[in-house]
Amino acid sequence: MWLKGDTMVGVEFGIVLRQEKIDFKPIRETAQLCDELGYHSLWFYDHLLGMGSIDSDIFEAWTLMSALSTITSRVKIGTLVLCNSFRHPPLLAKMVSTLDNISNGRVEFAIGAGWFEPEYRAYGYPFPDTVTRIEQLKEAVKIIKALWTEEKPTFKGKYYSIEEAYCNPKPVQKPHPPIIIGGSGEKYLLRVVAELADEWNCPASSASEFDRKKRILKSHCDSIGRDIGDISISEQTVCVVAKSKAELEEKLPKAKKRYSFFGDIEKTGIVGTPDECIKRIRGKMDKGVSKLIMFFYDVLKPDYLRFFAKEVMSAF
Repeated sequence: MWLKGDTMVGVEFGIVLRQEKIDFKPIRETAQLCDELGYHSLWFYDHLLGMGSIDSDIFEAWTLMSALSTITSRVKIGTLVLCNSFRHPPLLAKMVSTLDNISNGRVEFAIGAGWFEPEYRAYGYPFPDTVTRIEQLKEAVKIIKALWTEEKPTFKGKYYSIEEAYCNPKPVQKPHPPIIIGGSGEKYLLRVVAELADEWNCPASSASEFDRKKRILKSHCDSIGRDIGDISISEQTVCVVAKSKAELEEKLPKAKKRYSFFGDIEKTGIVGTPDECIKRIRGKMDKGVSKLIMFFYDVLKPDYLRFFAKEVMSAF
């Protein structure tokens, strides 16, 4: 927490763990260390094919989360983000409820419309157009929320239906796990965020692009009579923390290459010495971000996870 004007504000720090080209042991050890150090959450991407190379070894996200929930006690666990197309919504509602009970209320439920066509084709999933996938997402979220909060809901949709369906036990988190919707499509996706999300997960973007997307989200909220302040904001970002300027100069070219899909990480990321990282984080908080989900450059180096926790997280 830190004082902004007369108000105490805070930010939560999440870590995206490696799940590709890696054994389970370092994943387990890193998860336990993050739990010990007070990081808010651990995150995995929901892909069936490798992102670096499609034939890479890659662990399935939900199975990893289930395993890690039994060997951690405080840190929350989520996906960045669940692909709606991969799991039938009523089944997904049951999966989340079950894991929320196993973990004593530590599931972060983040979901999106899906986008990576090669894995749809490879695994035999239909890949409809973007608008259809977003419409499916909208129905799915309605069904999932109903199953978590109603005794035996019925829903008749264009894509999905349930009839007097039970989902017991209900999730531990009340009234339900917060619904996090990820993406930034302006016309359709952000409209669904405005209608149904408790939290908007925003992809990494420049300050000006973030402001523009947030204005569009606000316009969607205004059109349905919802206060944008009711929706919290998390942001995906790259974090490269260095103990000195010289170390930063050595790390940065490698980080830019690894995270090229994020664009210019010097503009969008948390990059620099601890003081520089703190300044960047406060800048994001000033824009309304309350959770940072970090692709942490040194995620497999315990000393750097400790260093960030001590020198950066402690400032908040």
